[in-house]
Amino acid sequence: MDKQYQAEKIEEKIYDLWEKGGFFNPDKHKAKLKKSFSIVLPPPNITGSLHIGHALNATIQDIIIRWKRMSGFKTLWVPGIDHAGIATQNVVEKKLKKEGKTRFDLGRENFVKEVWKWKKEKGDTILKQLRKMGVSCDWSRTTFTMDDHYIEAVKQAFLHYYNKGMIYRGERPVNWCPRCQTSLSDLEVEYKEEKSKLWYLKYPFKEDKTKFVVVATTRPETMLGDTAVAVNPRDKRYKDKIGKTLILPIIKREIPIITDQAIDPKFGTGAIKVTPAHDFVDYQISQRNNLEMVKVIDEKGEIEGVPVQETRKNILEKLEKLGLIEKTEDYIHKVPQCYRCGTVLEIIPSKQWFLKMDKLAKLAIKPVKKGEIKFHPNKWEKPYFEWLEKTLDWCISRQLWWGHRLPVWQCQNQKEKYFASLDKPKKCSICGKCQPKQSEDVLDTWFSSALWPFAVFGWPQKTKHLKIFYPTDVLSTARDIINSWVARMVFSSQEFNKKNPFQNIIIHPTVLTKDGRRMSKSLGTGVDPLDLIDKYGADAVRFGLAWEITGLQDIRFTEDNIIAGKKFCNKLWNASRFVTFQLGRKKFDDKKKPKSITAQDKKILKDFEKLVHSNTDNLNQFRFAKAIQNTYHFFWHNFCDIYIEKSKIQIKEANSEKEADNTRQILVYVLINSLKMLHPFIPFVTEEIYQNFPLKQKKTLIIEDWPCYNRR
Repeated sequence: MDKQYQAEKIEEKIYDLWEKGGFFNPDKHKAKLKKSFSIVLPPPNITGSLHIGHALNATIQDIIIRWKRMSGFKTLWVPGIDHAGIATQNVVEKKLKKEGKTRFDLGRENFVKEVWKWKKEKGDTILKQLRKMGVSCDWSRTTFTMDDHYIEAVKQAFLHYYNKGMIYRGERPVNWCPRCQTSLSDLEVEYKEEKSKLWYLKYPFKEDKTKFVVVATTRPETMLGDTAVAVNPRDKRYKDKIGKTLILPIIKREIPIITDQAIDPKFGTGAIKVTPAHDFVDYQISQRNNLEMVKVIDEKGEIEGVPVQETRKNILEKLEKLGLIEKTEDYIHKVPQCYRCGTVLEIIPSKQWFLKMDKLAKLAIKPVKKGEIKFHPNKWEKPYFEWLEKTLDWCISRQLWWGHRLPVWQCQNQKEKYFASLDKPKKCSICGKCQPKQSEDVLDTWFSSALWPFAVFGWPQKTKHLKIFYPTDVLSTARDIINSWVARMVFSSQEFNKKNPFQNIIIHPTVLTKDGRRMSKSLGTGVDPLDLIDKYGADAVRFGLAWEITGLQDIRFTEDNIIAGKKFCNKLWNASRFVTFQLGRKKFDDKKKPKSITAQDKKILKDFEKLVHSNTDNLNQFRFAKAIQNTYHFFWHNFCDIYIEKSKIQIKEANSEKEADNTRQILVYVLINSLKMLHPFIPFVTEEIYQNFPLKQKKTLIIEDWPCYNRR
């Protein structure tokens, strides 16, 4: 062994050892147990590159999979990437823009070819970066959500819902991105706080135009689409005004005063303008009160060819001249933005495809309520239930060219009628005469990723691996996709397989800056884990991240724990060199149970036994920080600081060579089994030490047995 541990010299070499040995592939090495254990990697976008959140989540999953592999399970960790419809289309469109082109210059077919070309060059970047973290995924099973078998799975899922009457086409307000020219689900919207105004507008009564109802609004321009003014039925201020008619200013349309429980009497004056076409709450009010939906904002984010902000200015000027603005107040509200391009969204009515959510939401709630699926920490059950209990039908169509095109076909003679078909139909199922045209829309990316836990194993085909490895065991993911992804995987698995997709859901902490801000590359607050690996080594980075995973709070990132990780790797290295030196040319068996001759022998073996049992329990409970911290303190303090120092005296003053060898056997036993317990956390250095250690019998550390022995 070299005098110093040098991560940069051994990490690539060790990873090649694992990969060439086929240790990531459960078909290439025989597991001790017949029982399987599987994890699916949350598929990163093909546009993505490794960030600290990915590094944290990869560390968690790799700790679990390495531990289970060493525990004898037939383990499989399936990697993959998501086609990321909006994000990828934006990236390729920006590339074309630099070349002076648009996607319309290419046409749909050639544009999709351009995306595939980009994917081939750039799309696997993040998976290559994950290897530097030491992740032990079975790369031979890497799945892409646009692979042929996956496309087939998505179409089968769509057809299943369609034939059950759960998918329908309808017009209702949706989140619309004027830049991307597509609808977005509520879960794809980001909100940015903005300083604005709250305008108090006067709406005159039809019977007496000198009297008014005053409404408060942050969007005066949408008044052009108002079809009512609503108040809470319990609001005594408006008891004698309910049912009366108002004149909508400027437009001079007659609109009624109605009641609805959704109105908050404490907001503004307690009376709100109802614009069903451009507000989700207003749309629900309109459905309950049979109101007309008047669309005034178009797909370009314009009102009669004029941008919304300019229309707002014009409307306010007119209202001011008419004396219909009572007052304005400073107001901070959240403005919806496209989660990919940052454009301010509009809510507009649009004909889209929807998936009915009432029964599916119940399918997702039931197994969590029954404890069949558990969140870690369990506090994340609450937002999971809250969203599912109030979720609306899911808008699953997107106006993009890149993605899973809807397997629905439009009759050319009766253009409002569609039918579903997995393949291109030979004749129209509606009129029987025309050549039907396939829908231009693609499916929401989350529709395809909702099938991930079983589609990666070949569903809907009944494959061998689907039988062995599905359902999976653990999912580790971020809090911000609990509803967009986790809930949808649960109801999809129940709907298609009558099984839960996993038993445990780990919601990992968010890595924040030292001062508690969210990390962002664009804001310059991000940390590149690849830079940290180059500086300290992958093991040190993994150690530093694992040290912080308490499960109870977010991580405020500093390099301190990573530096501590590097020092610990050096300590491990030096302790191993010392033990190797003590052995001379003798080889010992790390599995042989040593005897306790001295009080110090007894203490170190007893402490080690406690560590084995506590670590196994901690990993079973996903207490990663406790496991690594306990092992660190045991190895550094109990073993290195105390026992190693005592062993020098015991070997020197031994009554016989046999007695000295017993001390050496304890050194070997505790050291090698400590390496095994540390391997899931810091795999490179532990494997390198193990490969160089003079043992009588050894395999490869990655498939060695997890340490345990019976209590006496």
